[in-house]
Amino acid sequence: MTDPVFPIIFDGHNDVLSKLYRQGGLSVSESFVTGRSGAIDLPRAKAGGLGGGFFAVYVPSPSNLESKMAAMAKPSYDLPLPEQIDWEDAFPVVMAQAAILFDLEKRGGLKVCRSVRELRATLAAGQIAAIFHMEGAEAIDPDLHTIDVLYQAGLRSLGPVWSRPTIFGHGVPFRYPSGPDTGDGLTDHGIRLVRHCDELGIMVDLSHLNEAGFWDVARHSTKPLVATHSNAHAICPHSRNLTDKQLAAIRESDGMVGVNFAVAFLRDDGRMLADVPIEQMLKHFDYLITHLGEDRVGLGSDYDGAVVPEVLTSCSALPKLRIAMAEHGYDDALMAKLCHGNWLRVLEKTWGE
Repeated sequence: MTDPVFPIIFDGHNDVLSKLYRQGGLSVSESFVTGRSGAIDLPRAKAGGLGGGFFAVYVPSPSNLESKMAAMAKPSYDLPLPEQIDWEDAFPVVMAQAAILFDLEKRGGLKVCRSVRELRATLAAGQIAAIFHMEGAEAIDPDLHTIDVLYQAGLRSLGPVWSRPTIFGHGVPFRYPSGPDTGDGLTDHGIRLVRHCDELGIMVDLSHLNEAGFWDVARHSTKPLVATHSNAHAICPHSRNLTDKQLAAIRESDGMVGVNFAVAFLRDDGRMLADVPIEQMLKHFDYLITHLGEDRVGLGSDYDGAVVPEVLTSCSALPKLRIAMAEHGYDDALMAKLCHGNWLRVLEKTWGE
């Protein structure tokens, strides 16, 4: 009996670049091509049918990761937000991680794609198709000169905030149980940033914005509302997840949501524990499909940046997820949409192709 053939996966979020940056930067980037300790590299992608995704540039905050993980394993938690990072400190980190991305391209590990036409061609050629994404706009100046230059370099997706504040807006804390209404939304700089992204053709990612910021984007953007790696608040009442009202707005805008594999946003109890069955992920898929429709749901793994279910610790395990989705009753057409088609659809609308 031959193994089932599943559609290629295009993923809404990974943190490979920041992981490589912390491990040594350009000196270790070859490991992405040959094999590395982590969730995504070229051999694992080929084994798991991962065709590409959003490669995030992220400026880390000083933190004690062990204490953070221990706190989030408890039945309830409310972690303090990291302090804001100044442009002067963030910009060199973003440049270093962008350099890693383009070094991976030079080494043949991936291709940085600036249009859906390029994405389709790269996926068809069996090469990893990468979107240059920034998770947090700390490296963008208030005059927005930086984003104009980054756009020319290939930037096509931006989250105005990670969880800490920026000059552009406010993110949600790591808090459970909690709704996403945790404070002020976009600043005046943030509103200008969103409008400028619309003009350039840069997708605005809502995943870390708080609820006030979400509605500010909805008011000031003319593009589909997109959360690259978020889940259903009705299943897991974490501040990072999306309420039914937010899902309704995403549907009305013809946007989409990528299901986040991070266990604290999957589990009903919001705990950072990896013993999460794929059936729990399917609950989020089903809920989002019901509320958004089949054309507005995809994957947003958060690989190399989060604790994920132990059954899916790297992208080489993605066939297990697709087998479970098929056995759950998702037919071939729906599988193709969830695995990559919906991302291509929403990017065509957002980038104006």
